[in-house]
Amino acid sequence: MSMIDNLQAMLDAGQDSALLRFTLGSQLHKAGKVTDALSHLEAAVRQDPGYSAAWKLYGKALHETGQLDAARDVYQQGISAAGQQGDMQAVREMKVFLKRVDKALAAGD
Repeated sequence: MSMIDNLQAMLDAGQDSALLRFTLGSQLHKAGKVTDALSHLEAAVRQDPGYSAAWKLYGKALHETGQLDAARDVYQQGISAAGQQGDMQAVREMKVFLKRVDKALAAGD
């Protein structure tokens, strides 16, 4: 059984949490199943709005799937959430990613 299968089994058994959703989304993302990761990353930030790493990966996955407007919104929310948590490294990283999204939007990608 793969790690993804194990995490999905935990979720199916009712062990839902922001950490589980983030980890499952992260593993799916790493496996190239970016679209499948989106719902889990969305659930992670919904369950824990201060989860900086989840915001960051959620924005990245949206960007990678061409959902630039949604990625922009997620990065903005993530920057705010990370700032409130005092996670300035995540704020800096997401600001860089936001600039990339803005550049892609301006270019019409």
